[in-house]
Amino acid sequence: MSQLRSVTAYLWLALKGMLMGAADAVPGVSGGTVAFMTGIYEELIDSLRRFDLQALRLLFREGPLTAWRHVNGSFLLVLFCGILFSVLTMARLVLYLLAEYPIQLWALFFGLILASCWVVARCIDGWERNRIASFLLGVVTAYLVTSLIPISLEATPLTVFLAGMLAICAMILPGISGSFILLLLGLYAPILAAIKGFEWALLLLFASGCAVGLLSFSRLLHWLFQHHHEATLALLAGFMLGSLNKVWPWKYTTAYTIDRHGREVALVQENLLPGGYESLTGEPAFMASAVGLMALGAMLVMALEWRKQ
Repeated sequence: MSQLRSVTAYLWLALKGMLMGAADAVPGVSGGTVAFMTGIYEELIDSLRRFDLQALRLLFREGPLTAWRHVNGSFLLVLFCGILFSVLTMARLVLYLLAEYPIQLWALFFGLILASCWVVARCIDGWERNRIASFLLGVVTAYLVTSLIPISLEATPLTVFLAGMLAICAMILPGISGSFILLLLGLYAPILAAIKGFEWALLLLFASGCAVGLLSFSRLLHWLFQHHHEATLALLAGFMLGSLNKVWPWKYTTAYTIDRHGREVALVQENLLPGGYESLTGEPAFMASAVGLMALGAMLVMALEWRKQ
């Protein structure tokens, strides 16, 4: 699925990577959702699964350029540079907004994801029983995952490796956040502490798990798209709809964890109606701005869909 792109197209691709990086900074929002709603999801999955024995054979027999084209290297390089740039810059703004204006930011994400789910669902050619079942499976799975009570695993080599595999798989699934999976496993703080303390052995184990998970899971997703395209789209649309449980704007936090800067991070939250939120917290629900930002998020997705046509 390697494509020749213009300079402008690569700039757009870098921007999409930046949006993915900004989304991944928020526990509960997946960069995979952004990839899906910007139209690069299937190309991303196909490019990742091309890192195989054939790529190695091409590297040694025909040279780096042929292998680079085989794995769609320019696409991946520009996209991941955009993600990295966002993590280093724009993600800080997103985290600031999450701390200072949580209702408004969650409302924007709610509108983005809801509209993305609708866009994907309307692209499915005929809602047969297996596609409806796939959609419902996605809804229930995402809802249950985002409702789980966190556990506390010890940061052993095996658990860190497996956590890397699970977190990266969640990151490329629309609707499920990799950072949220780490929170569920009780390994969010240990991994951040390892980054802060430059614990290279632990970080290499985690990165190895990420690499194995990314390369293997991308193959599974590619196979599903090749053999069950419509049912897979329905499943992913279900994931996005079910994940709205996590991005509901009005939340009451009942448990916290501590990040690497010593700040409290929400661990367990309960969704409330706007009136219940005001009664329980004594804070305004910001209904007008929240509804407006939901609508803005939905319109942005519609604009992206219109641009692809």
